[in-house]
Amino acid sequence: MRSDRIAHVFNDPGPFADAYVDLSQDHELAAESVALSIRDACDELSSAGAPPAVVDFVRSALEAEADGPAPISRFVVATERGVLLDELTRTRRPQPTATWGPLPDLAEWLLDESRSIPFVLAVVDHEGGGVTAYPGGINGEADAAEVGGETDFEHKVRGGGWAHLKWQHYSESVWARNARRVAEAVRRHVDGGIDLVLLAGDAQIRSEVVDFLGRVDATVMQVDTGGRNADGSDDLLQEAVRRALDEAFETARIETIDELQERLGRDGAAAIGVSDIADAFVRGQVGRLLIDPRAAADFTVEPADHPGLALGTVDPPPRSVPADRALVAAAALTGADIEIAPSSMLSGSPAAALLRWDQHAEGTHA
Repeated sequence: MRSDRIAHVFNDPGPFADAYVDLSQDHELAAESVALSIRDACDELSSAGAPPAVVDFVRSALEAEADGPAPISRFVVATERGVLLDELTRTRRPQPTATWGPLPDLAEWLLDESRSIPFVLAVVDHEGGGVTAYPGGINGEADAAEVGGETDFEHKVRGGGWAHLKWQHYSESVWARNARRVAEAVRRHVDGGIDLVLLAGDAQIRSEVVDFLGRVDATVMQVDTGGRNADGSDDLLQEAVRRALDEAFETARIETIDELQERLGRDGAAAIGVSDIADAFVRGQVGRLLIDPRAAADFTVEPADHPGLALGTVDPPPRSVPADRALVAAAALTGADIEIAPSSMLSGSPAAALLRWDQHAEGTHA
């Protein structure tokens, strides 16, 4: 995740209230369940010492209408100056969570948000295609467009013979033009920075889209189910997209871990362990923070041991901070990307870092 999405949070001196609540409305007692979860989260904040005004900010944000189908949850961060972060995720939360402290607890939200990969979805058939970009991942806003419509003569002449072949040829040329237009729409989003493309719908047209795309700086995955549905309720397609996104997430994570292992063999190219990473942040070296937030929460960082460690404008500076909160804050404030990985993939450590340069490579990037 690009840390600039949360950097502004740490410009506030705090203290911070955060809450994460399931708002799904897909069962008979959903309204009562959601209201109870919001109340429990707010009561937890009050018990922890959050001022009434801050609790009211959180409550108002949680009670706002959540657009989209279930499952859906909302994560909120607020201080006395108002709501700083208000994010929806397509997840279920078995229990509401809430904390009040000198730094926000982003761990659970980061775990969910890490799987929200930016992508383009193109669903194609003989009539054209629907191209939708999700630059903020599946939880974000969608940028959709319809492509095609040149099908006036398709199926006008039935049966065999030369007439049939003539119209079939015409239809195929229309499909090709539509496939080209879909490819052009997809390429525009890829050129805009999205590097995952999912193609669904008719297999023949998908193949033509791939041909027209040619070589692009993106991963192109074909989804073998679903077509365009007028009411947008194709559950099979939605499930297939989720499976493809999960596969893309796991592939990307394995590639990152492979890079980490390669860098650990070179001095100055990577850091592992909470203390070494904190020192690397002080030097401004961390390019990517790899963290298991739940594992890191069992460790602490004492800012006094790392003079210059950026934790924002927290006042007064805390003596000791859970490592997950400290490292995430440092990443956000220094522009380091944040990637989630289990400690089992980080050589048993709660965190690791890929450094921006190799200290022993005479200025070249690691």
